[in-house]
Amino acid sequence: MTEMDEARGDMVDDTDEAEAEARLNERFIAGDETALAEIYRRWSPVVFTLALRSLGDRGDAEDVTQRTFVSVWSSRTGYDPAKARLSTWLITIARRRIADTHEARRKVRELQEQMERMTDPSAAIAPGVDLSETLLVANEMQQLAPKAREIMRLAFYDDLTHDEIARRLDMPLGTVKSHIRRSLSRMRARLEVVDVAH
Repeated sequence: MTEMDEARGDMVDDTDEAEAEARLNERFIAGDETALAEIYRRWSPVVFTLALRSLGDRGDAEDVTQRTFVSVWSSRTGYDPAKARLSTWLITIARRRIADTHEARRKVRELQEQMERMTDPSAAIAPGVDLSETLLVANEMQQLAPKAREIMRLAFYDDLTHDEIARRLDMPLGTVKSHIRRSLSRMRARLEVVDVAH
């Protein structure tokens, strides 16, 4: 085979690959679930690795991977192959979900600090601590669903780790983390509404 024949072969391979990608894009945008499955098989390991490197937690990386592909699927009609390759668009969404998780962690830390002040008897009478805020946080805890309230109580009153809570309640670790994340997010949102009202 001559160099020219090899070059022609490479051009055919590139053309075939571009056509296959274009067909995959069309199927995906049209809502073909087998196209989503193919994209997931191809790109989920990359998304998971990116998330794990950034977040350092397998459970959070799995959560980011799942949320990335939910976002990808739900916003598929907004994808424009003329502007970016599917892989580039997908990784951009993954980076947003990773950033969301970092932001959620920051909010969780803030609320944990509030909860710790609430459960520390010396903090209740310490100067600078707003007793009304402490009571608001306690009230918001009561507004949670029973299972979420129990998990939050074990996390903040009994100071158990996520792993310990999962073992005690015989629940998957990811479920425990999701409950805590959602509960803290709801509590924070309601506390912000109260703060604005006052």
